[in-house]
Amino acid sequence: MTDDIVNLLTSQQFVFAILVSVSVFATLFTVLAPMLGGNELKSRMKTVATERDEIRARERARLAAEKQQNRNSLRMEAKEGGVRRIVERLDLKTALADQSTIDKMRAAGFRGQQPLNVFLFLRLVLPLVFFVAALAYVFGLHALAEQPTAIRILACVGFAYVGFYAPNIYVSNKATKRKQSIQKAWPDALDLMLICVESGMSVEAAFRKVSEEIGTQSVPLAEELVLVGAELSFLQERRMAYENMANRTGLESVKSVAQALVQAERYGTPVGQALRVLAAESRDQRMNEAEKKAAALPPKLTVPMILFFLPVLFGVILGPAGIQVSQRGGIF
Repeated sequence: MTDDIVNLLTSQQFVFAILVSVSVFATLFTVLAPMLGGNELKSRMKTVATERDEIRARERARLAAEKQQNRNSLRMEAKEGGVRRIVERLDLKTALADQSTIDKMRAAGFRGQQPLNVFLFLRLVLPLVFFVAALAYVFGLHALAEQPTAIRILACVGFAYVGFYAPNIYVSNKATKRKQSIQKAWPDALDLMLICVESGMSVEAAFRKVSEEIGTQSVPLAEELVLVGAELSFLQERRMAYENMANRTGLESVKSVAQALVQAERYGTPVGQALRVLAAESRDQRMNEAEKKAAALPPKLTVPMILFFLPVLFGVILGPAGIQVSQRGGIF
């Protein structure tokens, strides 16, 4: 009985059925997730509002501490948790993370110490989980039985290596999707901001108004604009709010706008004129990206056409002639 179960689990038909089932489930989940996921904008805006309250509380606490103790900063203590204790005890932040990792986390939308602790904890645990799962599959279910033991152990180590870099891959994909969403909606946001500024609104009010309007097009961009509005209200230097926005997004178009706003704050130049020029440049850049994708489409379609379209076309054209030749018993 045990041998039958092991043979079933290691058979090619079973593995193929599992892969087909996973593909079907992923397809159905991709199609139905937007309809069953609820309102993402409301949940993200609620998270941003919570972070804005934290910024307000942190700045008020810092100002109160400076008045009472004449200090320049105040460290906010977070709640002790099991994940945080493990990360601090093993000093995983020094071993597995650097400033670029923190920047990638911010670009992916994960801010604060708790997401970083979870990220470091997963980088510690997932290699062990993948390695144990690979051992159970390779040696427990006798997979790759025809291979030498060294090759089987090497395959298990490879799975552990994949588990070690799985959190990095997830964060990178999340950051890439977030940048693409911000990049697509950024020219429209600049147009709306230009309208708000030229109508007499302050920069803080313009950011707040644009975040409300642009949320239907890009939730990450609306979140960033809300954070910028909050930082403009509570940070000591307004320049820091613009620089933080540029660092979080990592986009050159956003960095250009941040530099223009910093120069407008410093030298008193008109903000509307700078926003108009930058909005036009962002729109041209978006059009250039679309033209590049359109120009790269014919070479990408060459291989699919050769593999899928031409055989079917030849079958449709030559099929009737072949049937007639076979019925006649030859060409002549």
